[in-house]
Amino acid sequence: MDADQIIIEPVVTEKTNIMRESHKYTFKVNRGANKSQVMRAVNELFNVHPLKCNIFNVSRKPKRVRYRLGYTAVWKKAVVTLPPGEVIPIFEGV
Repeated sequence: MDADQIIIEPVVTEKTNIMRESHKYTFKVNRGANKSQVMRAVNELFNVHPLKCNIFNVSRKPKRVRYRLGYTAVWKKAVVTLPPGEVIPIFEGV
């Protein structure tokens, strides 16, 4: 897989903004990707050197639309830790 196929989009929430202060960045990644692929993709796309990567499978949650019961999609989340001197510009608004 290519780097742009592995990392789908950044996850920007209040919790992930707080985690950025400790140099942890969160991404939605391809469900078939593993830790080493995600670290390599972050290195290629953003020119940073990740220290470690934690991956979580986000399970589905029940949602209702009017009278019908449905579920959200299952996706994979990666939290990438960077060294203290490096930042990813798309999160910083540069």
